[in-house]
Amino acid sequence: MRRSRIAVLVSSLLLAVGSVLTGATTATAAQTAATGPYVALGDSYASGVGAGSYLSTSGDCKRSTKAHPYLWAAAHAPSSFSFMACSGARTGDVLSGQLGPLNSSTSLVSISIGGNDAGFADVMTTCVLQSDSACLSRIATARAYVDSTLPGSLNNVYSTIRNRAPSAKVVVLGYPRFYKLGTYCLGLSETKRKAINDASDHLNNKTAEVARGHGFLFGDVRTTFTGHEICSGASWLHSVNWANIGESYHPTAAGQSGGYLPALNNLA
Repeated sequence: MRRSRIAVLVSSLLLAVGSVLTGATTATAAQTAATGPYVALGDSYASGVGAGSYLSTSGDCKRSTKAHPYLWAAAHAPSSFSFMACSGARTGDVLSGQLGPLNSSTSLVSISIGGNDAGFADVMTTCVLQSDSACLSRIATARAYVDSTLPGSLNNVYSTIRNRAPSAKVVVLGYPRFYKLGTYCLGLSETKRKAINDASDHLNNKTAEVARGHGFLFGDVRTTFTGHEICSGASWLHSVNWANIGESYHPTAAGQSGGYLPALNNLA
């Protein structure tokens, strides 16, 4: 009798566990199946410049199969994936050429934008080739732009995204700090490296403020890139690459998968 009752109890427990697991699996499958259209917008940090493995159809936009939007889509199988991000893009380029796939059924939008508007490439060129004072002066100009002009440009982009994709979850991804400080490193002076990091922080903080004002989520990649800055010894960012200057200061494939993808996964 006791054995029979034990057997019945064990059977019941197994059935219960099986039901829970089956239910969880079904729920997960349903959630995956319900993943709607995903549209990835933005600049070279979204397209994957520096990660290699560029799609031949993307031309100068250099969209990479190792970029975080592509990796996210491969892992989550949205009902459709529109990879619109493009190297060199500014806010005006997003408005004029990237928003076509957005509509009322879009369920997820990711975007990184603003660095080119603020003159990132010119800042880095000045800081690499010129003096500390010239670098600091160019950074001051960029910071002033971020304060005075960039918020209006971001507001235009974010408002248009919301109007075209009213039901979408929108994840705005920021930029990493570029240098590990307080360690010996060939190249730029500590003064320049600190000023560049501070400027990146300023851009991220302003972008996050504007994004949250629209009800968007901000993915802060500074945390995921910590310990993987240039001069860290385990960098996920290209330093100056004279053989392929366009890849300089962009994430490697490891930076896309280890730095950007987790930030998107946490919010998408």
